[in-house]
Amino acid sequence: MTLQKKMSSEAKPALDSMKTEIANELGLANYGSMDKGNLTARQNGYVGGYMTKRLVEMAEQQLSGK
Repeated sequence: MTLQKKMSSEAKPALDSMKTEIANELGLANYGSMDKGNLTARQNGYVGGYMTKRLVEMAEQQLSGK
């Protein structure tokens, strides 16, 4: 198994959990089971954007030693 496949298989559950948590915070209940095609691009974009923002914040905290 390549390193990239191993990393993605280990990170996928955590990223899915984060995605669901952020969607709930944005008022999109049952995001994991809903058809994303029925959502607007803006709604899906908010979830991805907030995920990216949170991941960057986590990386900055780790790099600063906090």
